[in-house]
Amino acid sequence: MPTFQSEKILVALSGGVDSAVSAALLVEQGHCIEAVYVRTWEYENDLLADCPGAKDLADAEAVAKTLGIPFKVLNYIDFYNREVVQPMVNGYAKGITPNPDVLCNRKMKFGALLNHALENRFDSLATGHYCRRIIGKNGKAQLFEGTDKNKDQSYFLARITQEQLEHARFPLGELNKDVVRKIAVEKKLPVADKKDSQGICFLGKVKITDFLSNFIDDNPGPIVTTHGHKVGEHRGLHRYTLGQRRGIGVPSNIDYKNFVVTGKNESSNELIVAFEDPEESTLWDTRYRVHSVSFLGIPSPKKGIRLLGKTRYRDSSVELGFEPISSDQAEITFDTSQRALTPGQVLALYDGERLIGSGLYSLSSLGRSNLSS
Repeated sequence: MPTFQSEKILVALSGGVDSAVSAALLVEQGHCIEAVYVRTWEYENDLLADCPGAKDLADAEAVAKTLGIPFKVLNYIDFYNREVVQPMVNGYAKGITPNPDVLCNRKMKFGALLNHALENRFDSLATGHYCRRIIGKNGKAQLFEGTDKNKDQSYFLARITQEQLEHARFPLGELNKDVVRKIAVEKKLPVADKKDSQGICFLGKVKITDFLSNFIDDNPGPIVTTHGHKVGEHRGLHRYTLGQRRGIGVPSNIDYKNFVVTGKNESSNELIVAFEDPEESTLWDTRYRVHSVSFLGIPSPKKGIRLLGKTRYRDSSVELGFEPISSDQAEITFDTSQRALTPGQVLALYDGERLIGSGLYSLSSLGRSNLSS
């Protein structure tokens, strides 16, 4: 029987039940545990008055007190603004839709915070993600989907590096959410009944369009169909995403069909729409291009291979062909047509349940003309 090896682990407490149970399990296992809450946002006006940060901080501290572990607060507000918030704002301004949660995991949690942990002689950093870290035959860490497929969060970790993964710990990887709730109750954790957070972490109840209005000026322009017919006026291209059905601002009940956003023409400031239809070629396609491709724990393929991919969080894995065209670009051909894959979003690549890489959808696509020009 292998000998248990105790580690010195820094646990990132978010104020929610998942990170709280992660800390509780590691304490129970006999590791040397300390907890940290990272401040990432400080609202400066009434727009963000519903920011949940103050409540989360108090809850995180209460969890640490209940478990009897050291607790500290770190201020990463400037770092988070520079490395996560501003890239998100800049992306929307350029017509793409970045995923700040994916960027946060690579840059902040397993970037700056992990560096802090290692500099302070911790062996690893633990979070409440639902995914599994398994050591392969070569002694290297591998990342797998969580056992609870309804909560699997491996997608959000698609951009982390191998070095970051070596020092990551995911205590909830083998558990289902209902079991996690039961553990929280059994251990009398103060967040046992707290609801899961929704949406972008630092926005709270604020809509993304309202948030962006503080950074990007509206630039109204025409709404046109894919055939060039003007059907209305938009407030600014940054307010819309591909595939959006609601809030476009044009009547949508013609022939009992609804308009949906299928593209943006940055040069003419036109928002492009079409009727929702599975035969609409500007909305559905099988061929896409991705850039910023990276692989986790395996060499980058030199020739075309078959893989699985998750096009969005919570989407099921789908089969695809991966054809490299440069060191960090590839052509993706899905076996089944995909709806409104959005520039700037992440395509997570899998071999079975193992996450092995990722790429970002490009502004230009192969088989369709509906992406930003």
